[in-house]
Amino acid sequence: MRKHIKGNVSWVGYIDWELESFHGDDYSIMNGSSQNAYLIEEEKTVLIDTVWTPHREDFVENLKKEIDLKKIDFIVANHGECDHSGSLVALMEEIPGTPIYCTANAVKSLEGQYGKRGWDLHVVKTGDRISIGNGKELVFIEMRMLHWPDSMATYMTGDNILFSNDAFGQHYAVAELFNDKADRCTLYKEAEKYFANILNPFAQVLAKKLEEIKGFGLDIDMIAPSHGAIWREDPMQIVEKYAVWANAYQEDQITIAYDTMWEGTAQIAHRIAQEIHTQSPDTVVKVFNIAKADKNEVMTEIFRSKAIAVGSPTVCNGILSSVAGWMEFVRQLKFRNKKAAAFGCYGWSGESVKILQEQLSKAGFTVVEENIKSLWNPDEETLAAVPALVSALIG
Repeated sequence: MRKHIKGNVSWVGYIDWELESFHGDDYSIMNGSSQNAYLIEEEKTVLIDTVWTPHREDFVENLKKEIDLKKIDFIVANHGECDHSGSLVALMEEIPGTPIYCTANAVKSLEGQYGKRGWDLHVVKTGDRISIGNGKELVFIEMRMLHWPDSMATYMTGDNILFSNDAFGQHYAVAELFNDKADRCTLYKEAEKYFANILNPFAQVLAKKLEEIKGFGLDIDMIAPSHGAIWREDPMQIVEKYAVWANAYQEDQITIAYDTMWEGTAQIAHRIAQEIHTQSPDTVVKVFNIAKADKNEVMTEIFRSKAIAVGSPTVCNGILSSVAGWMEFVRQLKFRNKKAAAFGCYGWSGESVKILQEQLSKAGFTVVEENIKSLWNPDEETLAAVPALVSALIG
C-alpha cells in the first residue's frame, strides 16, 4: 500500500515488524525495521530502490495495485545491497527494458549478486542530473563507502527531498513513517545504534561528505532514508547529529566489558565499576558480560564512552572465544580517541591481559599501562591496583 510523502512522491516500501536480526545475525533488531522504496510520479515516473528479497513478491504485487508497471520510466538504485535491490530481479521480469540509474560500483555489485541479465544500466556520478518534468530534476550524489563503495543519494529538486539511502536511517518500524510521529527517544536510540554499528568505521569519510553536501547549497526539506523514519520535521537535525557523531564522539562514560569462567574476572570488573564511581561520581558507568549482552547494544555504549576496560581469563594461552570474536567486531568499528585497559584472571600461564592490550591497541585505542592480572581469584592485594587503573582511564 502506498503512503503519501510529499507532492507527487509516495512511499511503497515494506514495514518489517517481526525482523529480529540484520546482516545475517550481526545486527540485532529491537523495534522492527523497514525497507523504504519511493515512487515519484511527475511527467516521468521513477522508482527509487526496492525492498529485501524475502518480500519481493509482496512488493511487486503491491506496486502493481498502485501503478501500471509499464509506466515506470526508470529506476534509481541508490545501493546494490540486497535489502534495497532484492526485488529488482522479480520487478525486471515484469518490465525488462526499464533503465536503471546507479553508480559504476553499483553495476559491479548488482551483476555480482544477480548475474549479468542484460539490464539497461546507466552509470551516474556526483552532480549528474536527469529531468523528471514539471521543472524538477533528480541530482545524484555519490556516497562512496557510506557504507558500500556503490552507495549514492538522490536529491529531488522542487520538493527538496534527499533520498539518502543508508545514511540518516535507523532500524525502527514506524507505521506513521515520519520522525514527528515516532517516539523521539526510540528514534534517536536506534539512529545512534545504527551509526555506531554500521557507519562509524567510515566516520572520517562521512565528515568529508557532509561538508561536500553542505557546499552544494541544497535546500533540504525532507530526508527520506532507506530504513526507519523519514525526517520531515527539522530534517537537518539528523545531519547535525551525524556531524557530531563523526567527530570521534565521546561522552563522560566508561564501559566495562568482560567474560568470565569462575567469576574471578567478573569480580575485577565490578570492582573497577565501583572505583570509577568513587573517583568520578558524574561519570556514567556501564558493565556488560560479553557472552550474555547484545553486542550491538554494547558497541553503542562503547561509541558513547571516553574509555573502556576489557577483561578475560587466560584459556589455553589465549582469551575466551567469546571475547576474541567480540574484539574482532570492536576492531572493525574503528573507534577513535578512546582509552582502554585490560584485566583478567589466570591459573597457569596468564597471557590474557597482554593479548587484550595488543588487540585493543590494534583496534585504535590508547591503551593505558595499568592493568589487573590476578593469579586465581582476586584478593585485596590484587584489587589494590584497581584505583591506579581507573585513574589512568579517567585522567
